[in-house]
Amino acid sequence: MKTLIFAYLLRMFCLLFLLCSNSCNRVEATDAQTEKKTSKTVQPVAEIDVSTIDTKDYNKRILALSNNDKSGRWPVKKAPYPLPGAILPYNRIIAFYGNLYSKRMGILGELPKEEMLKKLKGEVVKWQAADSTVKTIPALHYIAITAQGSPGKAHLHRMRMPFKQIDTIINWAKSINALVFLDIQVGHSSVKEEASTLEAYLKLPNVHLGIDPEFSLKNGEIPGTKIGTFTADDINDAVEILAKIVRENNLPPKVLIVHRFTQGMVTNYKKIKTVPEVQIVMDMDGFGSKVLKRSTYLRYIYKEPVQFTGFKLFYKNDNKNGWQMYTPDELLKFTPQPIYIQYQ
Repeated sequence: MKTLIFAYLLRMFCLLFLLCSNSCNRVEATDAQTEKKTSKTVQPVAEIDVSTIDTKDYNKRILALSNNDKSGRWPVKKAPYPLPGAILPYNRIIAFYGNLYSKRMGILGELPKEEMLKKLKGEVVKWQAADSTVKTIPALHYIAITAQGSPGKAHLHRMRMPFKQIDTIINWAKSINALVFLDIQVGHSSVKEEASTLEAYLKLPNVHLGIDPEFSLKNGEIPGTKIGTFTADDINDAVEILAKIVRENNLPPKVLIVHRFTQGMVTNYKKIKTVPEVQIVMDMDGFGSKVLKRSTYLRYIYKEPVQFTGFKLFYKNDNKNGWQMYTPDELLKFTPQPIYIQYQ
């Protein structure tokens, strides 16, 4: 009873604090070639009542995702409960990946808009049929900052896409009620530097973040000539940026996708922070035979648990050399079950 009274008084205090505050926070996004202008005043952060999370239901759902893992790794015990409005584990995300400047970077840029969206909706239907216990939702996963072989004006081997192109993706997503993921390939830059350029978009409730260590070259190598790496600190920079955006704008949790297909792509995984404001998905990237991909999933995703897992499927590269792409039914037998599926 004392706990309930304290919680009630705390919420009343927060309500009175908000009523006495009169401030705003606004960020304007311009085209990528122009300087982003920011206008800020102090904004009070509304306390979010974590008690609205049904912890019993949440525990049941993440236990189901673990597929009765006997090792003790899954479900992850260190991760906190999310803030209200969390996407995971209540939804399974089916994402199309790519860039509008290239038909070779993924299905998102390869097909015309209407054909691509129709195909995406078809994959959502397949996954929903395969697992009716979890709602399946679509997403567009757009490479907003691409690694480059040439150094560019900033000598950082990365190119930021124009904001008008990101706006296009967001409008496409709205037409099918889809999430948006903005993916960054940092080249010789950093997660902190590049993610900060996307903050105006990350303040939108349906926009989330992806980071790709494959193209993070810390010793001066040219992107594409060597597989890069992220330390736990790099990933934590993304977590902190997203958590701050969530707190300051009273948003539901953000989803952070981290791509991985080698041991060295992510180091010190035990030091990756998990917080109520951010839901981390370690996404098994890489193409190949079913045997190779399952082995990669077991070595780098299953054995090094962070929070949630994802799996990448390649329409072309998983179906050549006599290989066959995994089906939804097959992937649902994995331990743990991937909650994020990306098609390239």
